[in-house]
Amino acid sequence: MQMEGFDFVFDPSACEACPGYCCCGESGNVWVNQQEIARICIFLQIHSIDLMEKFLQRVGNRFSCKERVSEHGMACVFFQGAEKKCSIYAVRPSGCRSYPFWDHFKIHEEQLFKECPGIKKK
Repeated sequence: MQMEGFDFVFDPSACEACPGYCCCGESGNVWVNQQEIARICIFLQIHSIDLMEKFLQRVGNRFSCKERVSEHGMACVFFQGAEKKCSIYAVRPSGCRSYPFWDHFKIHEEQLFKECPGIKKK
């Protein structure tokens, strides 16, 4: 996969051998908006209040997925480490869907090469 404006390509088949570095490592925010919250609630068949209490944290006026400690640092609360998969993959937030094509990695490309085994130079 490639995207205009990025100097790298992404091979999604590399995900099969990866322990989930995109879902764990350094602590950070995985932002979710109201539409994504609604989709996750439907997918998990839970009320939004329960989702917010169990799985989300408020950061200012926004919500982010909670994290937990994992063997590779901090992991998204929805990441199932043993299975190396996201428990809400079908309705994952847009930030997860767009990885690794984040504007941040246009400037910090070397960080992405260390983090993701599926990244190759064009």
